[in-house]
Amino acid sequence: MTAEGFLEGRRLQLARGVLLQCIMGGYPAAKFYGSDDGDLALVADPAQIHPLPWADEPRALAICDADELTGESSNLSTRGQLKKVIARYAARGLAPVVATELEFFVFAPNTDPTQPFQPPVGRDGRREDGHSAFSVSSNSGLRPFFSEVYKCMAALGLPRDTFMHEMGVSQFEINLLHGDPLLLADQTFLFKHLLKEVALKHGLTVVCMAKPLAHTPGSSMHIHQSIVEIGSGKNVFNDAHGQPTAMFRHFIGGQQAGMADFTALFAPNVNSYQRLCHPFASPNNACWSHDNRAAGLRIPASSPVARRVENRLPGADANPYLAIAASLAAGLYGIEHQLEPSEPIQGEFDVPDNLSLPCTLHAAIERLKRSPLAKELFGAEFIEGYIASKTMELTSFFDEITPWERRVLAAQA
Repeated sequence: MTAEGFLEGRRLQLARGVLLQCIMGGYPAAKFYGSDDGDLALVADPAQIHPLPWADEPRALAICDADELTGESSNLSTRGQLKKVIARYAARGLAPVVATELEFFVFAPNTDPTQPFQPPVGRDGRREDGHSAFSVSSNSGLRPFFSEVYKCMAALGLPRDTFMHEMGVSQFEINLLHGDPLLLADQTFLFKHLLKEVALKHGLTVVCMAKPLAHTPGSSMHIHQSIVEIGSGKNVFNDAHGQPTAMFRHFIGGQQAGMADFTALFAPNVNSYQRLCHPFASPNNACWSHDNRAAGLRIPASSPVARRVENRLPGADANPYLAIAASLAAGLYGIEHQLEPSEPIQGEFDVPDNLSLPCTLHAAIERLKRSPLAKELFGAEFIEGYIASKTMELTSFFDEITPWERRVLAAQA
């Protein structure tokens, strides 16, 4: 809308069904968002109004809450769902603290989707071949792009911790500083938007698919989680002697109880399971461990004050609001019901059946359908609408025949 209209406080409204729009652009049946498809109000968060530094002419982006016209948050809003989870913690005198690690690929433009992505041509005229992981030098020619990314992050108030070249070909990772979950979800969303916009200015393509390249590690969005007391700021995962508390165990137990049911929330696309079924440190299990990257729940090596639980299941393609909400809601459920976790695993291990996760989108949707826990924590309206949208996306995928099928199966008798 115009700046004048925004500053005058003119209300911006949106049809409820848009919150269930699938990635191809269609919508599930109207019964999932109200047969009238009435309007929601988009209410800008005053702390999240940002002039866009990469825009050619003055433009701003406002992150909004989607509220019913009666004033309460819409059940279909993922940002609203996260705010409700945070409020449930606050009612117990607790505040979750999170940080996200986002991985992404930077590619040359890909005008033909039937062809694989390729890294950009480097300063030496060649394309990167995958030998630059964690390197301090690179011939990728991406320094002008990253210089503008850093400047734009500063302009948007996005503090960064570390930035590195990851294991994949032209794959990178940023660690955002820990803080309030809603703020981190907003920052993760803004950062992904920033990446894509700045890449276009530099003739590049940023891809946040979970698995854009075969035989290459996928892209995750690990979520680091701890809980502090409101007021004192004390990490409740530690006792007075710096040892793990019962609340720490119960939080892990809740994470384990919810991971299989919530896999479709952490891994929302068909491609998400390409990452999980070819792990490369992308574990598809609900095991937990001290500093073992093969576990879905990892306790990183740290001082007691920084004791936290890392959920390694979400991919870079996950909705940050929904993934953080689902992970924190599961942990709080464990605390409320005093759930005990399994024994921690170390080294090489086999995943017990009760800690295995769905390995296809179809299986994840079916598990979500059968989950009383999901409807208890997020409401039937949201879960049923989400399933309807994801089912449409899966059906669309099955409407196409892949090159693998034509290449391998056509010659079979």
